[in-house]
Amino acid sequence: MLRIIVTYLARPISRWLLRTVSFESPWERFVSPVPMGVYGLGARHDFRWYFEGESTVGVRSLEEMTEWLLGCEYASDPDLFQEADYWQHPCSFEQLRRGDCEDFSLWVWRKLIRLGYDAEFVAGRCVHPGCSRTGLGHTWVIFRHNRTTYLFDPTIRDRDQMIRPLAEVHYEYVPEVSIDRRFTRYAYAGYSLKWRDQADASPRSTAVALPQVG
Repeated sequence: MLRIIVTYLARPISRWLLRTVSFESPWERFVSPVPMGVYGLGARHDFRWYFEGESTVGVRSLEEMTEWLLGCEYASDPDLFQEADYWQHPCSFEQLRRGDCEDFSLWVWRKLIRLGYDAEFVAGRCVHPGCSRTGLGHTWVIFRHNRTTYLFDPTIRDRDQMIRPLAEVHYEYVPEVSIDRRFTRYAYAGYSLKWRDQADASPRSTAVALPQVG
């Protein structure tokens, strides 16, 4: 039932984007009232909820963030919580130090904003061959520093590859929706491109497939 409701709510966004964007790049971004469920089936709280509570991890730099993250373990929601998709609160993630991509990314997004960075939580797809979830739902963070935009993928187990300039890796990721530090929600052209491709593959289908993130 939840998937049907999310599909119904998301369809107007896709149709609007199809009429609006030029499809030159999946990274074209537009302010949009994206429903929570489009970010993932585990998104059951407003994003402000993930900023409640006090952190117990006192990182003060990007280097300290990546070091702490390397001590965390990737684990799927079915293994951890016996649910298809479950989003941990960042404070819970700090205690467990285990989770999947949205747990890692929500923690990073919150920490970057607390450190004063202009950061966005992004949901979409990873498409480079080396990604363990190629073509499936994935989340990451982008942030801006000294006029450069960086992509922060905290599930990568290499500190030198975890943070890279977006200009160098943009082709490895297809963004679909995001939310920034002011809780403004965005839809990306990548979401509409996915919807268009699915419509082309199944011309009689009106449903929007929402992949499980992780």
